[in-house]
Amino acid sequence: MFNKCIVTGLTGVLLLCITISTPLAAPVSTAAEQVPAIVEAAAKLHVQRWADGAGLVEPNFSLNVVRGSRALAPCGRAVTVEAADTRQPARMRFIAVCAGADGWRYEFIVRAQVSARIAVMANDVGAGKILADEDVLLERHDISAIADSIADPKEAVGLSGKRALRGGEVLRSALLASPTMVKRGEPVRIVARREQIEVSMAGEALDSGARGSAVRVKNANGTVIRARVTGAATVEPLDMPAAISPPTE
Repeated sequence: MFNKCIVTGLTGVLLLCITISTPLAAPVSTAAEQVPAIVEAAAKLHVQRWADGAGLVEPNFSLNVVRGSRALAPCGRAVTVEAADTRQPARMRFIAVCAGADGWRYEFIVRAQVSARIAVMANDVGAGKILADEDVLLERHDISAIADSIADPKEAVGLSGKRALRGGEVLRSALLASPTMVKRGEPVRIVARREQIEVSMAGEALDSGARGSAVRVKNANGTVIRARVTGAATVEPLDMPAAISPPTE
């Protein structure tokens, strides 16, 4: 067994560091014809772990191991497998290693065809329009060459398209952005909650921001506070006071 850090870009910002072990390389010696199967098993383990980590819905995949022109040789010990490049499942590189002074290294190309139920557009939506539940559905698609597909439709709902989106189009993270919920100079509602108490007051946004971003807000008392955008024209204070009190008259 050995440790290998694999960085894969199939889901955009995803970094996956896994340990690849080859328990099926248990025999003391390895025949030449066994090596491709050992490489395929290591690649299958990588893809399965990646699919589980990415939260893919009903993933299916098949692998094609492509050997080079150099003839394979037997190994007097167990063969291990190193992942050299797994950024794109459609073309990954794995290296079979026969350790020792008389050993060898042999590179394989492994092509994976991966499909899963992913988020797609249910209908046409204009650029900048916020996506609702009815705008997104799950469909099975080949994602072998899609680096930033979206597994959960909830991750897309509430975002907006950077351009017009067409019905049936596969949703990708690069196509979406967080819409501006609070605009500078416009009125906002400041909502402060503590346990069972909720107090709201009017304010004015001093910055523009999307949901979850921090902005400056001037409250009804004229005090400038830092607040988090929670919805359209709505914010919550980032620094809650010890006691919540309404604005003075």
